[in-house]
Amino acid sequence: MTHETTADAGPVFIGTIREELEAICARYPSRQAALLPGLWIIQRERGWVSPAAMEEIAGLLGCSAAHVKGVVTFYTMYHQHPVGRHFIQVCTTSPCGACGADDVVRTLLEKTGCGELGVTSADGRFTVIEVECLGACGFATPIMINDEFHESVTPARVPTILAQLK
Repeated sequence: MTHETTADAGPVFIGTIREELEAICARYPSRQAALLPGLWIIQRERGWVSPAAMEEIAGLLGCSAAHVKGVVTFYTMYHQHPVGRHFIQVCTTSPCGACGADDVVRTLLEKTGCGELGVTSADGRFTVIEVECLGACGFATPIMINDEFHESVTPARVPTILAQLK
């Protein structure tokens, strides 16, 4: 993942990336049905889904840019702005909150240098956000770092978890 931070980084779907999209499209009854996997490709390649990338995929799949924007804004897993190399989601709903999620968030913000939720650290390594639920209420407090799930996270475990990240 290259984590481009500008919308004018050029087309996403060229060469093998375009071939990958075309192979996905071939599995569906209509090209528009490949929108979600296409958005994942954009995010994998660029780190986020820029307005220019939304327009690009709309053209390739034969739908409007407004439709693509609606999908991107509906689903929380698509980033609409650049994020750190390590995107950290912390569950802060009631069960996790009762088990110390706020302390985990505070520790993550301090140890990553983010300072605030949704802000990327100055070195570009981290972005920390709160999420409604990670589906692990029995293992509070859960966090997700990119695609890696961590259960029963406490403030004391945060430095060890962060130290494992490259």
